Amino acid sequence: MNCIIIDDEPLALELLEDFISKVPFLKLIASCSNAFEAANVLQEHKIDLIFTDIEMPDFSGIDFIKSLDTKPMFIFTTAYSHYAVEGFNLNAIDYLVKPIPFHRFLKAATRAQNLLKLKIEEEVIPVVNQETAPQFIFVKSEYENLKINLDDIKYIESLKDYIKIHTHKEKPILTLSSLKSFEEKLGKLNFIRVHKSYIVSLKHIYSVQRNRIIIDDNWIPIGLNYRDDFIKKIES
Repeated sequence: MNCIIIDDEPLALELLEDFISKVPFLKLIASCSNAFEAANVLQEHKIDLIFTDIEMPDFSGIDFIKSLDTKPMFIFTTAYSHYAVEGFNLNAIDYLVKPIPFHRFLKAATRAQNLLKLKIEEEVIPVVNQETAPQFIFVKSEYENLKINLDDIKYIESLKDYIKIHTHKEKPILTLSSLKSFEEKLGKLNFIRVHKSYIVSLKHIYSVQRNRIIIDDNWIPIGLNYRDDFIKKIES
């Protein structure tokens, strides 16, 4: 994974450089003392992961991340814990508070590596259209690839870095992935995103009551940003 560091403190740069050198799957492309240097590096190199401080002169790490049209994965490294909520609202991979122990750095880097693998590997068979696409998907769960018939999927729930797939079986299937990935690959004929945390199967909907969907005995919220598309779908 190609990575860069952004920090205005030389000692902090040296520490992260040392940590990165100890992790085989990380490749340091540049150490930057400010966001402007980092912006130039991003233009010249493909970067998978950014380690950035938050409080820096002129341009904070949070403002820098917000300014990026295409965001690599990023991890905040800071001496201040009170930015944590804002950091995670930006979908940071992790939030490391200085002084950073190596085991926490390694845990954060490994999480980023796992997410990058999900983007590269085809863990879910893509559905092209209703006539030619297979009626099942393979999903990696723990140490095996599970075959799931699309007709058996009732709804899919997002739990941060993980996805919980609810089927007719009593126990849901848990996999490391994103809801956006499932939304793209399941297609839109039988499934629809109804909330930032939910995709539902139209086939398994029992009823719709105001701002919620009933599937079996489960109440699934309809997000305001998804309501119009959902109503059009069920009324078409």
